[in-house]
Amino acid sequence: MAQFRILVADDEDYLTQILQSNLQRRGYEVAVARDGLAAYELAVKLVPDLVISDYQMPVLDGLALCIRLKETLATAHIPALMLTARGHRLTPEELERTNIRAVLPKPFSIRELIPKIESLLNGQSAAVRKAAG
Repeated sequence: MAQFRILVADDEDYLTQILQSNLQRRGYEVAVARDGLAAYELAVKLVPDLVISDYQMPVLDGLALCIRLKETLATAHIPALMLTARGHRLTPEELERTNIRAVLPKPFSIRELIPKIESLLNGQSAAVRKAAG
């Protein structure tokens, strides 16, 4: 498997540790940020293949992070998976301003998350091959 780089942005230490551990065991390179601004800065520096972001974070929330990523040339292509509190919905207008490709309510299981991640990364990989071809 090609090594993909994933940026996890969440202010809950327990959740980031679980995600980082599970993703690394599956061969992914994982970077972690504890707030939206730190995540944005890391994304610009590392240009990950996928961003997994909590919606509610300090400094810059997940939606604002994803809007900024889409508006930045170097990160505009990066898909995002948004983690939300149960019952929170993103509007079509909000989604249109971002590259959020999937939304997963908390709490979730790793068994739910991994197929979504793999689907997003496979789609990203195909898009890169198409652009290069």
